Amino acid sequence: MQPGKLFRQAVQQNKPLQCLGAVNAYSALLAKRAGAQSLYLSGSGVATASYGLPDLGITNLNDVCIDINRITSRVPEIPLLVDIDTGFGNALSIKRTIEGLIKNGAAACHIEDQEDGNKRCGHRPNKSIVDMNEMLDRLRIATKTAKESHIDSEFVVMARTDAYANEGFDGLLKRCEQYVSVGGADMLFPEALTDLESYYKLNQALGGEVPILANITEFGKTPLFTKQELYESGVRIVLYPLSAHRAMAKAALTVYESIVQNGHQKDVVGLMQTRDDLYKTLDYHEYEELMDNLYGK
Repeated sequence: MQPGKLFRQAVQQNKPLQCLGAVNAYSALLAKRAGAQSLYLSGSGVATASYGLPDLGITNLNDVCIDINRITSRVPEIPLLVDIDTGFGNALSIKRTIEGLIKNGAAACHIEDQEDGNKRCGHRPNKSIVDMNEMLDRLRIATKTAKESHIDSEFVVMARTDAYANEGFDGLLKRCEQYVSVGGADMLFPEALTDLESYYKLNQALGGEVPILANITEFGKTPLFTKQELYESGVRIVLYPLSAHRAMAKAALTVYESIVQNGHQKDVVGLMQTRDDLYKTLDYHEYEELMDNLYGK
């Protein structure tokens, strides 16, 4: 089944769909063990985990596609939603971006209405957004490319808008209506909403027909609402973009500091994944058995 169709089915079948951030293939395997029905690769995750850089538009399409391929090659059965920022360039570049994502096995993407040269984290100040027509152009080429794909014509194009911070709810609603009706967006990602009522009003205004994603990132503008609260407010997808990555980073720093300060790791072994658990996640023994059979051990 095409990855795009897998993602669409996951949205339909889950109430709501929880989308778990995975910054690399091993994180994706862990999410799979936990029962994830969809995965997410964030621009911040690529920049931070793969390159040690801030999420300020520094990484590019090739950087993202490398990480997509690593994840989808190992966990192809779980649909992957990918952050493509503003599309990585002009209309022809956006076409190439969508083609690259589809070729590497992604199921969906979100493209945003921030200015290309002034890209900021959606939960930081001083965001600048483009005018309506420019974003509609981005969406038109993205959706056209997806629909004409010979690999995955079900690929999902989600419109992310940062208008709530700059134009309030009325501006957000106007953009969302146009992004769907004119731009052809399959789903919507209103960034950094601060209350459940806004999700509810947006869903009602759209007739409950367009899946809405809520970004429940830690330490941001949006409170950490539960999936039930969000579902009752009309949200169909709940995104946890970097939850596991943040936990891993804090644990890693704790271990490094303990080793440097104490000269051993004895005090932090309890924080570590065991060898047996690692092997279980990797299906290590299946690979080992294959080697034994091949080489007659």
